[in-house]
Amino acid sequence: MKIASFFSGAGGLDLGFADAGFDVAFANDNWNGCWETFEKNHGITVNKKSITKLEPHDIPDVVGFVGGPPCQSWSLAGAMKGINDPRGKVFYDYVRLIKQKQPMFFLAENVSGILSPKHLPEFMNIINSFKKIGYNVTFKLLDAKDYGVPQERKRIIIVGYHNNMGKKFEFPEPQKFKPTLKDAIKDLPEPIAASHNNKTNGKLKIQNHEYMNGGFSTIYMSRNRVRGWDEPSFTIQAGGRHAPCHPKAPKMNFLEPDKREFVKGKEHLYRRLSVRECARIQTFPDNFIFYYDQIADGYKMIGNAVPVKMAEALAIKIMQDLKSIREETCHTNLVKKQEVQLCLG
Repeated sequence: MKIASFFSGAGGLDLGFADAGFDVAFANDNWNGCWETFEKNHGITVNKKSITKLEPHDIPDVVGFVGGPPCQSWSLAGAMKGINDPRGKVFYDYVRLIKQKQPMFFLAENVSGILSPKHLPEFMNIINSFKKIGYNVTFKLLDAKDYGVPQERKRIIIVGYHNNMGKKFEFPEPQKFKPTLKDAIKDLPEPIAASHNNKTNGKLKIQNHEYMNGGFSTIYMSRNRVRGWDEPSFTIQAGGRHAPCHPKAPKMNFLEPDKREFVKGKEHLYRRLSVRECARIQTFPDNFIFYYDQIADGYKMIGNAVPVKMAEALAIKIMQDLKSIREETCHTNLVKKQEVQLCLG
């Protein structure tokens, strides 16, 4: 079954859906920093237009749309401009294209801040926009650690099923196994520091196993940045300077509110997680290679991605629902566009 991907980035969401049996037939992202990584790992060419410029004829007929519209506008850590930020407005371009193409389903992912009191009215406007164009919509705040990801990462997931399906998406139950940092990265040897000016070292024995150099800001030192081996990671962010420290270091000492310090005599143990370690924590496999010149772009691609295993858990449930609908409809005389798409895969 073919799907189209938007705001594709490196393609964590795409890989999860591919692992569940979907075929990524179209991908769109206008950031040049992710193009080589996506194309070499997924084997398809990225459509490089801004989503604001995309038209229905640019997109093949597919069963589903998946994407994570830019989250910075809604993040509690940002300026909280929301819909007043051009990046916030592109959510409605996603709605526009879904309305024009009428896929069987769509999925959208965003940060938990979109549910904050400031943004909740606009979030509900977005939900109602999906409903008005013919979709039965479900949304829920999920934590990636409940779906095979060794990381605390809360994200809002929105899934819409076309009204013709006569079905509502139900979120999969949390998984019993909760992987930790030990499960994710304990077997990796010590990485190497980034090259001069935080450029990549190039090809390594373990690809992307390099970490960002540089000091730690007062913002970084405002809270503990170390999780132990038997815990899930903190959220992997898109900025390398905010990457958590490796669990070999002891947890930082509290001095006063918003001020911590490294344990004296152990300062040498504090380093940021490598690009590959962050990728492992986001459940990318080691054969998924990230291509970049500046190491910051590696962290950005990984931090912006939907964790692969979380995406796969959602995709498996969607695939099960689609197959059950296909069994019910493909041998009837129903000829609605969505059902034809589903029967053809």
